[in-house]
Amino acid sequence: MMRLNLVLLVAVVVSAMFLVHSQYETRRLFVEHEKTIKEAAQLEMSLERLTVERRAQATPLRVARLAREQLQMRNPAPGITQYVTGQRPAREATQ
Repeated sequence: MMRLNLVLLVAVVVSAMFLVHSQYETRRLFVEHEKTIKEAAQLEMSLERLTVERRAQATPLRVARLAREQLQMRNPAPGITQYVTGQRPAREATQ
């Protein structure tokens, strides 16, 4: 009888330790899950902010201004415009 009581006591203690460990792991995983959700929300806000910035950087007026100022580009003048046609010149066609 004493042996049975001792075995049952050990079983209860082991079961209680397992229950405590399970609850600890559950809480730890829940906190980690909450941190991950918060990080995902911050990343989503950052993505939205960067998308807005990218759209602002790519406006046609800004691109034209940067082309003029930094690349010294200008609009083509009719006097320097060369038009390309689909026909070959006569001397290249005979070669």
